[in-house]
Amino acid sequence: MSLPVVFLVLFSAALLAAGEIRYSEIRSDDRTIIPFDEFGFTHRGQLELNVTQLSLSGPAPDPSTLSKVGFFLCTRDAWIHVLQQIEDSEINCALGSDAVQKVFTFDRLPNPTTSEFNFLYPETDANQYTLVFANCLPQLKVSMNVRSAMYNLEGGKSNRRDYLSIGKTVLPRVYFLFSLVYFILAAVWINILYKKRLTVFRIHFFMLAVVLLKTLNLLCEAEDKSYIKRTGSAHGWDVLFYIFSFLKGITLFSLIVLIGTGWSFLKPYLQDKEKKVLMIVIPLQVVANIAQVVIDETGPYGQDWVTWKQVFLLVDVVCCCAVLFPIVWSIKNLREAARTDGKAAVNLMKLTLFRQYYIVVICYIYFTRVVVYALETITSYKYLWTSIVAGELATLAFYVFTGYKFKPEAHNPYFAVDDDEEEAAAEQLKLEDEFEL
Repeated sequence: MSLPVVFLVLFSAALLAAGEIRYSEIRSDDRTIIPFDEFGFTHRGQLELNVTQLSLSGPAPDPSTLSKVGFFLCTRDAWIHVLQQIEDSEINCALGSDAVQKVFTFDRLPNPTTSEFNFLYPETDANQYTLVFANCLPQLKVSMNVRSAMYNLEGGKSNRRDYLSIGKTVLPRVYFLFSLVYFILAAVWINILYKKRLTVFRIHFFMLAVVLLKTLNLLCEAEDKSYIKRTGSAHGWDVLFYIFSFLKGITLFSLIVLIGTGWSFLKPYLQDKEKKVLMIVIPLQVVANIAQVVIDETGPYGQDWVTWKQVFLLVDVVCCCAVLFPIVWSIKNLREAARTDGKAAVNLMKLTLFRQYYIVVICYIYFTRVVVYALETITSYKYLWTSIVAGELATLAFYVFTGYKFKPEAHNPYFAVDDDEEEAAAEQLKLEDEFEL
């Protein structure tokens, strides 16, 4: 992989980080580019940079060459221009480009033995920037502790700091409003379960647990983002968010598996292969949440950050694929049974709902994993919150669809069989067989 491509991958990875106060430890690192954080500035943006325990190892650099080592801010469009300049050999260092905004280069240190410095950089050009460290001196290794804080000053005399990027500053309210919606959804579901208590299955209580965990997850995320907005730190709310996010993820994937197998609707037990799916999905969710914590808490400056990001994406894809297998198995088994059993033929007709659910699950996975990411990529930095709203609306629609289609009924459609339905099912099965031939 060529050097410019490596730069592009690292820079793109930085775009996934959240802007807040971050503490980073760099130890004997000789990477040419180290991305830190991304942030959407208004015309009243500020960057505070505090570096301690700074040391340079390797061949003693000439003080005049230290201008090739330091921090800079760069937009995505500007970075593409920088890569082009490096590719065309116009420059050999990102800090030598006029497309970047130099924040602090090491030739400004009082002397080479300086071990710490503080710097405040005002940003008046509103845009989305990534803070990057560049080291263009071969064999030079850098060690330092970096405290970076990016924020916008709100209007008025107070000059209050807002540590959330301009495109994400409304997220506390967004998450809180969605938590209220899910709270109302849980209350409605409890009312349905009470009124239909004679026809309630265990799966319906499991659905309630999923909705309640989603409510708590959103509430903690709202509080987490609110604290970050005001102080630049989560103050422990991120721990609760990770806990409920983990529980929500496990229960949601388990619910899809249980519904897909017809558990408590069509049968009161799970087959061995279905249990194995759950035994695969649950540990994978543990790995996915560990990866998410590492991604959120370290940031892209870590050498293994990109690896953890890839692990998270891979595990998420595997989980999404795994939960589809039980639905396919249920459709296949009922179809085979329908060829010899008229009652099963009716159940096969009734399984149209499971087929619908299978399609909806695929659409939900595709939208929340692919479309939402695409929206985040193409949306203006001022409106990054819209991609999150789109994802939450899709999730809400999926929850509502699941609850509506699988709500408790006095006459369960899967077992209500009469002669007319049986004849219609047999005829439908005959037509399907002829079509396949």
